[in-house]
Amino acid sequence: MSEPTTHLTKVPAPAPAREPILQVRDLVKHFPLTQGIVFRKLVGAVKAVDGVSFDLYRGETLGIVGESGCGKSTVARLLMNLETVTAGQVLYKGEDISKLSGKALKSVRRNIQMVFQDPYTSLNPRMTVGDIIGEPYEIHPEVAPKGDRRKAVEDLLDVVGLNPEYINRYPHQFSGGQRQRIGIARGLALRPEIIVADEPVSALDVSVQAQVVNLMGRLQDEFDLSYMFIAHDLSIVRHISDRVGVMYLGKIVEIGGDAEIYEHPTHPYTQALLSAVPVPDPDARERRERIILVGDVPSPANPPSGCRFRTRCWKAQERCTLEEPLLAVPAVFRGLDSPAAHDSACHFAEEKRVVPTDD
Repeated sequence: MSEPTTHLTKVPAPAPAREPILQVRDLVKHFPLTQGIVFRKLVGAVKAVDGVSFDLYRGETLGIVGESGCGKSTVARLLMNLETVTAGQVLYKGEDISKLSGKALKSVRRNIQMVFQDPYTSLNPRMTVGDIIGEPYEIHPEVAPKGDRRKAVEDLLDVVGLNPEYINRYPHQFSGGQRQRIGIARGLALRPEIIVADEPVSALDVSVQAQVVNLMGRLQDEFDLSYMFIAHDLSIVRHISDRVGVMYLGKIVEIGGDAEIYEHPTHPYTQALLSAVPVPDPDARERRERIILVGDVPSPANPPSGCRFRTRCWKAQERCTLEEPLLAVPAVFRGLDSPAAHDSACHFAEEKRVVPTDD
């Protein structure tokens, strides 16, 4: 049954162990651009992901935010080995899964599952709910013997808030929120350690979004899950994430704890994103400085030299054209015990409070 609450609640994750469960190092994905019909000629590449690095710790949620087309979903597909990595590493417990195939990849995929963005297209309309959720057991029969599978599927339906009696229904008989719960149940079937959620609530109504986010928070605590939660809604990401990475044009430009990013952003792009978050309080809205970016996002097939954000940045100087900034704690914050001392890829990083607070 559906949960009655529509309020977002955040379930705090346990303090992460120092050894990450997933490590991404200099991840690159370039899609080739060709010309010609008979004789295909390589003329360039779309640099969808171009040197992304981060760690995911056990029991935490890492949120990835950014504009459409910045490479968020491509990162998710690379982690699942649904796309071939151009360069870099995806290390699960120290093993590079981007190099695996066959039985070795099948074994790892049992521990890393994905919840897709669109609940209407990610479920086979010709399969019953029971078959959809139970399909992973056909691939990994050791998880649930045949005689136990129906009971396992019914238990999963109950866990995600659906009536187990719905086991023989088809996807078209469910609402969007219920379909996403089915997708989550399918992802839980093999008892994974990591779930990659690619914009799992973007296709849902606002009230249903809250229910699904609350459900994912509860399941994380119950099953000791680690999430990589991709979204473009900054409010959703703040409520569910322990750490947040901000992507722009194939790169992470700022990463840190949720409070660090939302209350003490240092990268100009992050500051601009946060200044656009709707604020219900009219007085607070009047006090906030709104940052309006000029120009369009450059083509990932021909990104700017140096800093990729420089063509839209009000701080851009000659150094930004010549030298690409590293994702590290800015020099101005090094050695300081400050929430702003987190990794930011900007030569001229500075703290700018763009989100109104209660004080």
